[in-house]
Amino acid sequence: MKINNFPLLFAFIALIFTSCSKDDDVLKEDPSSEKPTETEETAELEVEEFVYSGMNEIYLYKSDVSVLADDYFDTEDAKLDYLAGFSTPEALFEDLKSSSDRFSFITDDYKALEDQFNGVSSSTAGMDFGLGSISGTSYLFGFLQYVIPNTPAADAGLTRGTVFTEINGKKITLNNLESLLDSNSLTINIGNVENNTLVLTDETVTLNHSSYTANPVQLVKTLEVDGIQVGYLMYNSFIGNFDDELNQAFAELKSKGVDELVLDLRYNGGGDVESAVDLASMITGQFEGEVFMQEMWNETYQNYFEENAPERLLNLFDSKIRTGETINSLKLTKVYILTTASTASASELIINGLEPYINVVQIGETTTGKFQASVTLYDSEDFSKDSKINENHTYALQPLVLKSANANGKSDYFNGLSPDIEMREDLNNMGTLGDPKEPFLQAALHHIQGISTMSAASAQQKRSENHLKIVGDGEMFEPYYQRMYLDKLPDILRRK
Repeated sequence: MKINNFPLLFAFIALIFTSCSKDDDVLKEDPSSEKPTETEETAELEVEEFVYSGMNEIYLYKSDVSVLADDYFDTEDAKLDYLAGFSTPEALFEDLKSSSDRFSFITDDYKALEDQFNGVSSSTAGMDFGLGSISGTSYLFGFLQYVIPNTPAADAGLTRGTVFTEINGKKITLNNLESLLDSNSLTINIGNVENNTLVLTDETVTLNHSSYTANPVQLVKTLEVDGIQVGYLMYNSFIGNFDDELNQAFAELKSKGVDELVLDLRYNGGGDVESAVDLASMITGQFEGEVFMQEMWNETYQNYFEENAPERLLNLFDSKIRTGETINSLKLTKVYILTTASTASASELIINGLEPYINVVQIGETTTGKFQASVTLYDSEDFSKDSKINENHTYALQPLVLKSANANGKSDYFNGLSPDIEMREDLNNMGTLGDPKEPFLQAALHHIQGISTMSAASAQQKRSENHLKIVGDGEMFEPYYQRMYLDKLPDILRRK
């Protein structure tokens, strides 16, 4: 599946090639030939027509892109000429995006996209890893953040903290990582970090790709600390298909009578908005019917909703998940949330949406800064999957369509949400997830106990920053990376 990431050099070469091809066509043109009719040209540009129509209809930043204005083209021929000027639908899509938009994307395989939104994957063989920069070189190393149960990575015995510098015998760089991950199997070398130094062994592990569905509820447990029942929940993605499993995790925490909750969203890049609303309602429960999130759309949609359905702009704390099951609420007045730079979109929505109501203690790093939501557009009469989809291609769009604000109107946190207690992952001592001595969880437990979180480990992290610089993670090339999305379209779409 392609996504629209193109080096400028490639785009330049493509432009030259396209221009030369058109010149050649002019030289060889039969004087008696006729220009294609408007109907024929439209048929040749059906994907481009779909791309333009979708962005013109619902794109959040439509007003920032002059060519998307409803009255921009004087004639249909003028619009077709514009569309014909792009070598690919992806190139057109990039031209229609606002310069401030980091997250909208196009795909040529919506079926694969649907699988990924449902938690089906095979891209990393079940190992979720971060990426660090090797000092003084252009090479990267991967470090395992967690391993998904019942996957090739788990079967191979890989664990959190394992590092690797090669895939299939090639040193990792930002330029080759995506292609290396696309291999049918991955052979990685094995090592660890000691005293800020990569220590590699002669051992290698081969992981064969296989499709798996990952339950985003990675870990749930209860710890007793000074007589206080502390719940710990590691939640890795907002996937609607697993709302029941999430609700069951809260049933378990509720049955243990937890007094405090540590919600681990360190590696959660977001997902379904409705799942986020439900999670917030599970943490609380005493605010049913109150505003969790406000929506802000482009001018056309915002005006329509304000005049005809103002309630459509509000996402309220609720009491049931989408299956109709009653939410297991903890009715907490405080929550601890663990974050990294990979914490994004729907995860940030939880922090921002809860802050007007309860005490949110954020521990870790500043988050990504993603407050907009997208929706999938198909090439159908109303852009939905419910209508007959054009069978001539499998393109789909995932444009940003709204931005979120909490009950107090807070939005536009482009630079992310800053922690109350700042700390970074210590690659020398990543610990075991859910263990009271794991550094991030330990910081939360210390805060609960009233113990200062400053430690020798914090000082060690500061000293090591120049040696082990984190630059991304293994999912950064996936189209769903750091996305917040709606599971259905509004009912006012009007295909032009």
